[in-house]
Amino acid sequence: MNNQWLPVIGLTVGIVLGIVGAFGGLVPFLIVLVLGAVGWLVGRLVETGEVNLSVRRK
Repeated sequence: MNNQWLPVIGLTVGIVLGIVGAFGGLVPFLIVLVLGAVGWLVGRLVETGEVNLSVRRK
């Protein structure tokens, strides 16, 4: 994935979560949050073939 799009994707996710939280309440907010995390994991799996959740240290 091209790293220049990551801030735009993060901004979009934040806006969607904010709108759902403001107009839908807590339960829809949590549903969108969990489904977003699942989508991210599936995307990582498709892109790299593995899901590595370890923290990178420099």
